[in-house]
Amino acid sequence: MKEQLVQAYADIIEGVGEDRDREGLMKTPERAAKAMEYLTRGYRQTLDEVLNEAVFSTDNDEMVILKDIELYSLCEHHMLPFIGRASVAYLPNGKVIGVSKIARIVDMYARRLQIQENLTKQIADAIQEVTGALGVAVYIRARHLCMMMRGVEKQNSEMSTSIMLGAFRDSAATRAEFLQLVAD
Repeated sequence: MKEQLVQAYADIIEGVGEDRDREGLMKTPERAAKAMEYLTRGYRQTLDEVLNEAVFSTDNDEMVILKDIELYSLCEHHMLPFIGRASVAYLPNGKVIGVSKIARIVDMYARRLQIQENLTKQIADAIQEVTGALGVAVYIRARHLCMMMRGVEKQNSEMSTSIMLGAFRDSAATRAEFLQLVAD
């Protein structure tokens, strides 16, 4: 895969009218290919690998929240970054996962060509799958460079998405508690 990426970046450099043999660009195709492999590493990860068996029994049934998880993704429409924060909550049903695993799940899905709406759902579905929670909530706020650097060029816009599963969807009080706790 990497050789294809290197060639593609070399073609892009030439395509924009640059000399790919110019000193500053000579190694750019290799560096860009390596960066793209890193930025899309979520394709090469599985939920089982990310969890690494960090699922634990509990009798706690109160809300677990991890707030303001930084995320970096690439918009699937323009391959430009979107940068934001995710807040994830779940109501345990006999199982909890290691706190760092929540952030790793966010990263695994964010490190793919993505739209924010799908990313939000993928995170919620994954947390539901691994915990069997009574409810899961995910809230993401992000700034999209495809809107900031091109197109409408709106610098201060921020997109918010949320997914509410189980008790978070069924109970207005549970949903309101989550949203109040993650509000800035």
